[in-house]
Amino acid sequence: MEQKPYFKQVDIQNTVKLRELLAPLPPFCAAFFRGIEPTTASRTRIAYAYDLKVFFEFLVKENPLYRGKEIRDITLSDLDMIKPLDLEEYMEYLKYYSNSEELEHINQERGIIRKLSCLKTFYNYFYKKEIFQNNPAALVTLPKLHSKDIIRLDPDEVAMLLDHVENGDGLTERQKSFHKKTKIRDVALLTLLLGTGIRVSECVGLDLKDVDFKNDGIRIHRKGGKEVVVYFGEEVREALLDYLEERKLLIPAEGHEQAVFLSLQLKRISVRTVENLVKKYATITTPLKKITPHKLRSTYGTNLYRETGDIYLVADVLGHSDVNTTKKHYAALEDERRRSAKDAVRLREKLEK
Repeated sequence: MEQKPYFKQVDIQNTVKLRELLAPLPPFCAAFFRGIEPTTASRTRIAYAYDLKVFFEFLVKENPLYRGKEIRDITLSDLDMIKPLDLEEYMEYLKYYSNSEELEHINQERGIIRKLSCLKTFYNYFYKKEIFQNNPAALVTLPKLHSKDIIRLDPDEVAMLLDHVENGDGLTERQKSFHKKTKIRDVALLTLLLGTGIRVSECVGLDLKDVDFKNDGIRIHRKGGKEVVVYFGEEVREALLDYLEERKLLIPAEGHEQAVFLSLQLKRISVRTVENLVKKYATITTPLKKITPHKLRSTYGTNLYRETGDIYLVADVLGHSDVNTTKKHYAALEDERRRSAKDAVRLREKLEK
């Protein structure tokens, strides 16, 4: 059987996962997820399934009208009676609660907004289908989201990070034993992330046939399945060539023959493994910054914008569908550039005394 591309394998796994999550939910939820499938990613639908479960658990635990009901017995008529005040109580509940497994959860602004966004989508869907007479989620004001400074690596920190990956400085003795086996791979992987700004899922999903050294490009699948080519520079090229030369000596596990980056088990490297190795090296380089693969993406976007000043190019390369998303992330840099323009235009030549 022909091996499916990584992104299709992930979609299949997520489809199976969603079916499992739907089993304890009311039957009408299946119609909702079928309805939003064309406009949402599979990971988004899984997140929505978790969020709906939390909402239904809140109703049967906290709301007098539904207390004692089984979640699967909740009806659309029940949900049509929900008022904006009920949802405001739900927002308060989300700040701290324990679920059916007695696990404690704390949500800050972003977590509460995400869960309310799920309900807004849910109510909008059935309201537009004229099944709900009311849309309380549309009447609820979301919490104010306080902006955070974007965490990124400074240019000298980028150089230090790659030096630590190459040399293994600062690693424990146990980590050094693994470093000997993975150094060339890790250098290639981190150089690729820092030199292209691709997402970690796009990186682990790379197949050998996706790498084109003739044009110095990699073919990746963006969110939503769009296929694009991202180009890389000389440093990325050299690091990839070094790793792929070493990789020729490896015999991948069955089903992982096409994967570019392999784990020590000779399987396609996982997102979690990449997250862990970024954390391992970044903690040595800059212990006060919480660096993740996404922060390496922000680092690339910052460097590209500083070099080109073209926000539209940054948006295109990073795969942002809306340039306003890019502007929001790099607003501080835009202000920096605007300040630099204050003395760029001279209205009158300075007179000599």
